Amino acid sequence: MSYLPDIYKNFERAFPTVHAAHQELARRCYEVGPLDERSARLVKLGIAIGAQAEGAVRSHARRALAEQMRPEELRHVSLLGLTTIGFPTRWPGSAGSRR
Repeated sequence: MSYLPDIYKNFERAFPTVHAAHQELARRCYEVGPLDERSARLVKLGIAIGAQAEGAVRSHARRALAEQMRPEELRHVSLLGLTTIGFPTRWPGSAGSRR
C-alpha cells in the first residue's frame, strides 16, 4: 500500500507486535469466509461508510480503485447505505466519494 496516514505509521512503530497480530487477524478474516476478494473489499467499504470512519473509507476506496474497481461501483456502495443509515448521514459522504 503506497499511502499510510501518520497515525497508522506511528501505531505500527509504537506497537509492532500488536500491529503484526492485527494484520494477521485481518488476513485470516478475509480467508475464512466464502466471499471473494472483490466482494470482501466492497463489504469493508460499506462497513467503513456506515461507521462514518473517514480514514477507513478513504483507505478502502483507494484499495478498491487500485484493484481495478470502477468509481461507479464505489459510489453505488455509498448509495446503498442511503436507506440503511439515512439520507442526512449518507449524502455528504456520497458527494465526497466523487473526489
